[in-house]
Amino acid sequence: MKKSLIALSFGGLTIGITEFVMMGLLPDIASDMKVTIPVAGYLISSYALGVVIGAPLLVILGRNFPPKKMLLILAAMLTVFNALSIIAPSYNFLFASRFLSGLPHGAFFGVGAVVASRLADKGKEAQAIAIMFSGLTLANLIGVPIGTYIGHHFIWRYTFVLIAIVGLLTFFLIGLWMPKLEKGETVNMKEQLQFFKRTEAWLIIGITAIGFGGLFAWISYIAPLLINVSKFSEGDVSSILILAGLGMVVGNFVGGKLADKYSPAPTTLALLFVMSIDLILVYFFSSNQYVSLFLTFLTGAISFSVIAPIQMLMIRTAKGAEMIASASLQGSFNIGNALGAFLGGLPLAAGYSFASPNLIGVGMSVIGMLITLTLMRVRKSDLKLQSA
Repeated sequence: MKKSLIALSFGGLTIGITEFVMMGLLPDIASDMKVTIPVAGYLISSYALGVVIGAPLLVILGRNFPPKKMLLILAAMLTVFNALSIIAPSYNFLFASRFLSGLPHGAFFGVGAVVASRLADKGKEAQAIAIMFSGLTLANLIGVPIGTYIGHHFIWRYTFVLIAIVGLLTFFLIGLWMPKLEKGETVNMKEQLQFFKRTEAWLIIGITAIGFGGLFAWISYIAPLLINVSKFSEGDVSSILILAGLGMVVGNFVGGKLADKYSPAPTTLALLFVMSIDLILVYFFSSNQYVSLFLTFLTGAISFSVIAPIQMLMIRTAKGAEMIASASLQGSFNIGNALGAFLGGLPLAAGYSFASPNLIGVGMSVIGMLITLTLMRVRKSDLKLQSA
């Protein structure tokens, strides 16, 4: 494994802890800041908003920087903005620091995915991208549980000390291990944004925001599912979530291998189909504890196996605008996060069981499949026109 890819994975680890640890820290932060838990929940939305705005904006601003310099700037932003949360004197300050922390998220993954594909051996581009995203999966497996434990048993601010340390380590590893890649041809903003005039761009964004949203319909309500349907105790949930994190680690690498062996579009279609079947199984069989544990691992694996194929699909489609397109994809993932959580909550609000959000996830996965089929047909039509 190339050291440069390991450096990128540490960036993924920093981002993963930053994004997901907040869910477990909400009660501690709400108590300390003298706000309700729903109000503290806006800190999650603030971060997501930062991701959506920062992803294309920072890539456009840094479009003519050499890749290594751009990654160093983004790693520094991750470190400094997360460090602001350590000293936050008020809720409003913390809200602002969470927004700022989200700004470099999409841009780092966007630039990092393109860099990883350039550093990869021929035919292993998607696997290289999967190595970068392995940091995100390891965050769910190790970083988030550790950060949550620190926040619960000590002070929640210490969790952000941990994040800042990992961010600083990312900065130094990129400086030491990342080669000085030549920057691409100088392009202006107008040329970069031309990509979004193409139908394929919006179809891929739709696949991500809707199809991948099926994951968030499941994981947003996994705790009440495990407690009320599978009948695990509240104390068991954190340990079971580690099982989901382990599945994400495995699925991430499997998805990378599949995308390199087969074309990214058919791979994405097949994995979304498998995800829809899996979520049906979660709905019907989560009442059995042993089956529920297996499905927790399997769903984590299947959901994260989709990331590398979609990322490769976007990079190969966006010739000349790879970085801004790849960064925008991260905003799409966060839209999927919001959509999955919102839509998955509707049947719960209507009084249906805690397994019901998974049926919403099935519907989102199926819609993602239909959009993928549309994308494949559009591409086939374009090839026929070019050969005519």
